[in-house]
Amino acid sequence: MSQYVVGLTGGIGSGKSTVADMFVELGAGLVDTDAIARELTLAGGAAMPALTAEFGRDILAADGAMDRAAMRQMAFADPSVRTRLEGILHPLIRQESADRCHAAAEPYVILAVPLLVESGSYRERCDRILVVDCPENQQIERVMARNGLSAEEVRAIMTAQATRQQRLAVADDVVLNDADRTKIYGQVKALHSNYLTLLAVKLKAGC
Repeated sequence: MSQYVVGLTGGIGSGKSTVADMFVELGAGLVDTDAIARELTLAGGAAMPALTAEFGRDILAADGAMDRAAMRQMAFADPSVRTRLEGILHPLIRQESADRCHAAAEPYVILAVPLLVESGSYRERCDRILVVDCPENQQIERVMARNGLSAEEVRAIMTAQATRQQRLAVADDVVLNDADRTKIYGQVKALHSNYLTLLAVKLKAGC
């Protein structure tokens, strides 16, 4: 069981996955709530019976998984859809992520939660909050290139998330992802060393 949990968050397109992968390379565990959500919404996933009961079979892709694009369009058209979707998925994600953090064998765990600031309930699980930060124009450019969305669609997603200022206000640590990979890795390596030190202090104190 890992004794130390670092909550990792950041806006869409900030580079959370890149930073998380660097921590894993250095020996940290990773529990990714986005990955859990995808598992739950695959064909046969644990959330699918409740989702189809709530929204109908129109949300299904050809392979039986949840059609994420169709769901996103529904949520933008009707804000209540997002609330209903989260009501089904979030309890399942919270439980599964807690189980995986508890079972992790690594010295500490990176708990990647895109909506950590917005949800509130994850913060109490974390010893530290790490925010991956970058200028908003870079977020928009990255998501447009990665997902094929328009600038307006990306801004709509960003509007539904916490602001950059709100994330930074709760951060214990920040990785600035506006430069090359070498500089980002240097920041991550320093934080990794610090987290191992803080873990040792916590264990010594018997917390």
